[in-house]
Amino acid sequence: METGAWNGMFDRAVGVLRRNDMGGWTRAAPNLYPHQWSWDSAFIAIGLARLDAHRAARELITLFSGQWANGKVPHIVFNPHAPPRSYLLGPEHWAPAVPTPDAPAPPRQTSGLCQPAVHAIAALRILEAADETGAGETADGARMFIRHLYPHILAWHRYLLNERDPEHSGLVTIYHPWESGTDNSPRWDAPLEAVEVGDLAPYERYDLQFVDEPSERPAKREYDRYLWLVELLRRASYDEAEIRRTHPFAVKDVFFSAILVAANEALLQMALRFKAPGKDCEEIEAWISRGRQGLEKRYDSRLNLCLDYDLRADESLRIRTIAGFASLVAGEPQRERHDALIETLFSHEFAADPRLRWPLPPSTSPVEPGFHPRAYWRGPVWPVISWLYWYSLRRDGEKERAVDLRRSSLEQLNVGGFAEYFEPFTGEPLGSDDQSWTAAVALDWLSEDS
Repeated sequence: METGAWNGMFDRAVGVLRRNDMGGWTRAAPNLYPHQWSWDSAFIAIGLARLDAHRAARELITLFSGQWANGKVPHIVFNPHAPPRSYLLGPEHWAPAVPTPDAPAPPRQTSGLCQPAVHAIAALRILEAADETGAGETADGARMFIRHLYPHILAWHRYLLNERDPEHSGLVTIYHPWESGTDNSPRWDAPLEAVEVGDLAPYERYDLQFVDEPSERPAKREYDRYLWLVELLRRASYDEAEIRRTHPFAVKDVFFSAILVAANEALLQMALRFKAPGKDCEEIEAWISRGRQGLEKRYDSRLNLCLDYDLRADESLRIRTIAGFASLVAGEPQRERHDALIETLFSHEFAADPRLRWPLPPSTSPVEPGFHPRAYWRGPVWPVISWLYWYSLRRDGEKERAVDLRRSSLEQLNVGGFAEYFEPFTGEPLGSDDQSWTAAVALDWLSEDS
């Protein structure tokens, strides 16, 4: 681990996670995000593994205690002790119109959406950290927790492959922009515009209290549609067949799908380690192949990007965002395509734009008409996404690119702290301060030799 090179950043990152620790799980941020978010917790566990593998495993165990009977891991597990009016939608806003046996029983209260499945990647990193520690109560406890978690992660992936891809396209269907994790990305402008909003009760935007200016968060016209889509899902009581048939927002998300491929690779390693039944391994291997084939069909050779597909409009979404490099996350097997994606990622359309404060890929290409340097997923740089591509580049032997991405990311955090996201041209920290997953990926980067 590097010591001293980043002016005490490791200790500062540890401090953020300790302050946000709720005893077995970690809130995403101290004010704006007082609950447990799904993919946040996966990244948080990756960072915690560098400190205490047992505590990192508990992070995932706590999240999965809110898993639905059908395997879905909800995007929020609610903190019953959160201050009132601290987040726009509480548990009551997600309650199905007709009670569903799939939802967890009280006192566990969750949302009805999901988020990208980073959890198997986190679980494998925890096992690796425990192995580095060797024998001992903490390491043994972490391994026991992950072994217990394995069938739950398998059920989670099976839900995504069966319920969110019943046509076996290899691509996950999302029913709300929040499920993508990239809430207000220009990827969703066209599908959202087609959603006709019904009668909504008045609501207050608590999120605007925690940012310097409203432009840093999604606009009201987007929030109206977000809330209406939640209302429709609630009215359908989260019935998967009904949602597939009637829901107005349905998009094959290439980024979510690619993360699932990488997660299935991690899950396969766990299955082999735990000597799981051979049918598990065969099923997971088939999922990996299916996912890569699906991404291959979504590759656009003119943009050198993977494109999402709007099922309702029956058309590709030709928007240049960081999600377009999805097949790098999945492990692009074709060398020519791999090289084209790398060239585009580090071109003037993304990480080599000469105006950037650091050569880090913005969430939306600055050449896109919908680019906005301060608006959440419409332009800012997100450290967790930089981590995900660093992880992918390093895995695929792109050592020099990975080292440069890590170094630039740490420089950004050393100057701007553990913000939620950053203005790409000035480096100004934006969004919520003391963001747990930002501190977590910093810990993972700082624990690497290079």
